[in-house]
Amino acid sequence: MAAPVRGFGRGAPRLGPYSCGAATDEREERTMVVAGVLAGAAALAMLTGGGAPPAESAGPPAGGAPTHSAPTGVYWQRVHARFSPPAAFIPSSAVTYDMKVVPAASRIEVEQSTSPSGTRVTARLAGLEAGHAFGMRVHTRPCGSKPGAAGPRYLHGTGGRAAGPGDEVRLDFTTDARGAAAVSTRRGWNFRPGGAGSVVIDRGPGGAADPVACFTVPFGPTAGSAV
Repeated sequence: MAAPVRGFGRGAPRLGPYSCGAATDEREERTMVVAGVLAGAAALAMLTGGGAPPAESAGPPAGGAPTHSAPTGVYWQRVHARFSPPAAFIPSSAVTYDMKVVPAASRIEVEQSTSPSGTRVTARLAGLEAGHAFGMRVHTRPCGSKPGAAGPRYLHGTGGRAAGPGDEVRLDFTTDARGAAAVSTRRGWNFRPGGAGSVVIDRGPGGAADPVACFTVPFGPTAGSAV
């Protein structure tokens, strides 16, 4: 005959949360629960440095929000997004006007670093049409539902002379077999405050104005003279 199972019949003593088949009275149970809570609180305080706030993550923020860092005399930011068509249910700061060459969900990241001696702009892209040569320039305004919303190309002050290649930020690139590319260029001047608002991708390199995509970039404050 099987032995009776203790602790489950009517009138059986209660089992404490830390017991394994041994009966514990209510006072012991309450004492052990309180001790467990206090021990957990002490462990949590040790793990969090006594309540000090954790250090900020160095990874890119969610949703493509800009990451900024501004040591003395230097401005730096990185923004990223996935392309979507203008009529997408969830709008994006990266807009594609031709999904054949810049498909929806393809990615772009733009990094800007500025110092008193000039500005560097770097772009990284993935998921575009493979083996395609694109043009890309910094433009004056944010992107919109129409290609022309980004305004004209950003031009540095020319002092009355005709603008040349060194007066704009050119970022022409060719994608590899996976549709990825990286490009970087530096200019010995800085953007005027509020003067640059996006990068526009053209169907081909060399300055032909045929926009296929646009990415709104909040090009930041300058360090040193912008002229």
